[in-house]
Amino acid sequence: MGAYEEKKEACGTVCLKYLLFTFNFLFWLAGGVVMAVGVWTLVEKSDYISLLPSKTYAASAYILVLAGAIVMVTGVLGCCATFKEQRKLLRVYFVLLLCIFLLEILAGVLAYIYYQQLNDELKQNLKATMTNKYRQSNENEHITKAVDKLQQEFKCCGSNNSTDWEESNWIRSADSKGRKVPDSCCKTEIEECGQRDHPSNIYKVEGGCISKLEKFILDHLKIIGAVGIGIACVQIIGMVFTCCLYRSLKAEPY
Repeated sequence: MGAYEEKKEACGTVCLKYLLFTFNFLFWLAGGVVMAVGVWTLVEKSDYISLLPSKTYAASAYILVLAGAIVMVTGVLGCCATFKEQRKLLRVYFVLLLCIFLLEILAGVLAYIYYQQLNDELKQNLKATMTNKYRQSNENEHITKAVDKLQQEFKCCGSNNSTDWEESNWIRSADSKGRKVPDSCCKTEIEECGQRDHPSNIYKVEGGCISKLEKFILDHLKIIGAVGIGIACVQIIGMVFTCCLYRSLKAEPY
């Protein structure tokens, strides 16, 4: 009877090992996805990040990149710990899983906080950024590029509407060459097309660029949140498997 129980216990341990190995492989792939989402946010959408005075949105992306990198390293460590059946390695693996889980919770909290304050932040700062910093100096060149990209990609003009540009320091200066809006407001962008602000020539969108940028960022925050929640749920399963395997292994001799 004792031999049967021992054999049954050994079989359970083997099953746990392969379940945990499968989990680690999927976990490693998930880490790549998390890291890719964070890198995509920072690289592809860095222009828009420069229009936001708060660094919360960028911080969430950096946390995702860090969490993704740790996840990939942890996945490899988990495979080693599983096949070597070392309780010490399993302890380290469990602690790393817990740290990643806490990092993702932090990213989720930051994303939620930013979700709540985004509308007010854009209303207070986007117009001032566009009118005061657009084409004002080489230091603000990244702002100029971001505004032009924003207006062309989202087919909008001005923070709330095209008349916002009447307050622009650049539009009021001789450097604008009589433009009423930047050329990036034009439906067909050509040199000095901004001299004519008729609806047939420029974008006249209700809500202006604020509504477009807000929707874009909110949609992206939802992606960050969904990825974080998905990985966190997978991690809980991994931590349960790790605890079960840890308990099934005999204590290491000292």
